[in-house]
Amino acid sequence: MMQFGKVDLRDWFKAIGIGIVTAILLSAVMVPASKFGISPLPKPLGLAFAETVMGRSLPLPVGLIFHIAYVVFWSVLFVVLFRNDLRFRNALLLGMGLWLLVLVAFFPIVGWGFLGLAVSSKLIVATLIPHLLFSIFLWALCRGMFK
Repeated sequence: MMQFGKVDLRDWFKAIGIGIVTAILLSAVMVPASKFGISPLPKPLGLAFAETVMGRSLPLPVGLIFHIAYVVFWSVLFVVLFRNDLRFRNALLLGMGLWLLVLVAFFPIVGWGFLGLAVSSKLIVATLIPHLLFSIFLWALCRGMFK
């Protein structure tokens, strides 16, 4: 049951911490996949988005900052919306919703086309995996921090 507004100051700090840790764990998977050519993405999406917003080439750390901010925002929103119902199902629904957002909004914004098809159909599955991991990390960290 959603209880918006039932989050105290301590919960806000926990949620921010969960977002930061989740972002770091995801980056620990995604950056090596990109560096070793495993990922079919032309570059990390956070970096591509940052470059689109700023209108110029940027170093990887700027993209990581964008990614961390994005993950922290959604992690905090998850805790705020589902503070009394931090089940895996809700984390998975959020992760899959964000995956769809990437496919239909972020990919076109950065020039990779609807669903990333201007680059490769492989981007669909390549972005599904980190969103599944996001759901798992978010749920597990919330489970540990909010007993």
